[in-house]
Amino acid sequence: MYRESIKVLDCTIRDGGLVNRHKFDHEFVRRSYEGSSKAGVDYFEIGYINSSNLFSPSEFGPWKFCSQEDIRRVTDGVENGAKISVMADVGRVEMDHVPPADKSAYDMVRVASYVKGVDKAIALANQFHDMGYETCINLMALSRDQGPELDEAFDQVERESKAIAVYLVDSFGSLYQEDIDNLVKRARKYIKKELGFHGHNNQQLAFSNTIQAIIQGVNYLDASVYGMGRAAGNCTLELLLGFLKNPKFDIRPVLDLIAADYIPLRAKHEWGYIIPHMIVGQLNLHPQEAIDVRKGDQAENYRAFYEKMVSAGLD
Repeated sequence: MYRESIKVLDCTIRDGGLVNRHKFDHEFVRRSYEGSSKAGVDYFEIGYINSSNLFSPSEFGPWKFCSQEDIRRVTDGVENGAKISVMADVGRVEMDHVPPADKSAYDMVRVASYVKGVDKAIALANQFHDMGYETCINLMALSRDQGPELDEAFDQVERESKAIAVYLVDSFGSLYQEDIDNLVKRARKYIKKELGFHGHNNQQLAFSNTIQAIIQGVNYLDASVYGMGRAAGNCTLELLLGFLKNPKFDIRPVLDLIAADYIPLRAKHEWGYIIPHMIVGQLNLHPQEAIDVRKGDQAENYRAFYEKMVSAGLD
């Protein structure tokens, strides 16, 4: 599938930070940035820009906060480096500490929001836009928000936001290919901006759902090295780059990264297709229960977990 307008965003460090509390050391992040840049990715999402007054720096690594100094430490001097993206959550950013884009270490800000909070997300994204940043709005958990409020949100982001793209996010890894078709077509009734897709791999469908989004004309695509991301993880970067036919993409640097850094990391931290994550994905439930059960003495009692989640879904 070759389409020059496709943009690939590597969300490994940002989404993967939800696995290890954002405690990647600087050399690891620099190697990841170098590898992704050599692979030809367009954007490298390095973390969140949360206020340190809301989250303790002693509990989280630097990529929960993404200071200008930390970003420059891992990006300065990298030849042909990918653009740097950060994620902002409404109510968690100290705007007084955000420099204008021409003095910043990052290029793009993606504002994450549930459908019900889209008005606040639009206002925040527009603030960043007015400071010179590229901006996107990520609408989360769309497998759960299927009512008329979704159409209203699509209409509102098209009319009121200055974002360059609106991301459709399968937060629970519950969507199937026909759902992607329907969701993109529904969004296109309102949105003329670029669309993006971010999938989770609870049912091993993140890659195929991303392909389906491409078929439907979605141009902004999220993926992560070796699928690293919260719980079941994301569409794997190596699969996506191998699928895309644009000669600017090269999976070789990603394969090197996996062998040198991500295989050893996977031995320390768990992510990817695991039965409890599959169960919550099938039942369209938040992954936290699955994350929690994997830390306890019932980690492999799949049937008991399934029965508990079925009951939770019926409540």
